[in-house]
Amino acid sequence: MGEFQQYFDIILFAMVAAFLVLRLRSVLGRRTGNERRRELFVRRARPAPEKGSTLVEPSPGAVATAIAVPPADAVAEGLNQIRRVDPSFDPSPFLEGARSAFEMIVAAFANGDKGALRPLLSDEVFQQFATAVDERAAAKETLETRILRLDNSDIVEAELLGRNAQVTVKLTSQQINVTRAMDGSIVDGDPERPAEKTDYWTFARDTRSADPNWVLVATSSG
Repeated sequence: MGEFQQYFDIILFAMVAAFLVLRLRSVLGRRTGNERRRELFVRRARPAPEKGSTLVEPSPGAVATAIAVPPADAVAEGLNQIRRVDPSFDPSPFLEGARSAFEMIVAAFANGDKGALRPLLSDEVFQQFATAVDERAAAKETLETRILRLDNSDIVEAELLGRNAQVTVKLTSQQINVTRAMDGSIVDGDPERPAEKTDYWTFARDTRSADPNWVLVATSSG
């Protein structure tokens, strides 16, 4: 009886663990209903064609650019185009994942963690981020970034370029960004005064690929 109870406990724990794994699946990417984990922004997909300028930093140093936001019906049509080639695409969980990716990428950039950035970015964007990280290290400066609040995230552009889906998200956040010199003195920013930032990040994915992950292919702010 004791051995039977032990085996029963093991089976019960295994069922609970399996349930938790299923609940922790990523919310961004294609959702097919099978049991394979769908982690978003964890592997580098083939870069999709990029349009517009790509800026280097998700920080106060980024140059502000004017963003022409398409009308709502154009965004809706773009989302419909993506859904026609990938019926499982869902804008709501995509936005949840985009918000998480934003926080992850901003933190990794501030920490100079190129290893964490590599799987999340296209080749071109990664090279620019890596160059900024290296220049900061050469100057013996550090960047402290805290996202105090991520107020809004909205899809402002969506389109299908061939089989490559591109979705641009407008992210409004309250941040503290401080650049310090080697001796700890402040080069830029104020640790006591948060600033509102509006960022436009474009994510892309090859809809022909079995890989559900999206990568960041362009950033700008305004």
